[in-house]
Amino acid sequence: MKKNLDELLNNLTEISDWFENQEEVDIETGLQKVKEATFLLKEIKERLEIIENEFKEIKKDL
Repeated sequence: MKKNLDELLNNLTEISDWFENQEEVDIETGLQKVKEATFLLKEIKERLEIIENEFKEIKKDL
């Protein structure tokens, strides 16, 4: 099941917060977080494109 946009954004925020709270970032853990963030950004982009298309369809109907 795909996560909704809010869940994806919350996950991305958690990763950002993790980096901000580290005094010294473990390289391997940091790399995993960057990979996860990259995946989330792709998912967010896809969800936004779907939402945009839905709005376009609604606009056509008006």
